[in-house]
Amino acid sequence: MLILRSVLLFVLAALFEIGGAWLVWQGVREHRGLLWIGAGVIGLGLYGFVATLQPEAHFGRILAAYGGVFVAGSLAWGMVMDGFRPDRFDIIGA
Repeated sequence: MLILRSVLLFVLAALFEIGGAWLVWQGVREHRGLLWIGAGVIGLGLYGFVATLQPEAHFGRILAAYGGVFVAGSLAWGMVMDGFRPDRFDIIGA
């Protein structure tokens, strides 16, 4: 059960961090406005909170493990939300 909890927290953290950053990007780069930026800032703050819910007590260990989730999640987000198609260098880097 502990492993399932950690996996779900990693997925939730990825959604908040990647989604929050994407909302800020949309608000600033795509000129969607302050509402998008504000929602993104809230999402990024929630990411920071969700990360504290992990059962492991060592921040560095959690952040290092989350790094892989973030990379894979970012590529998936780009494919779904922006129509991005990773090339071989994206895959190798991931």
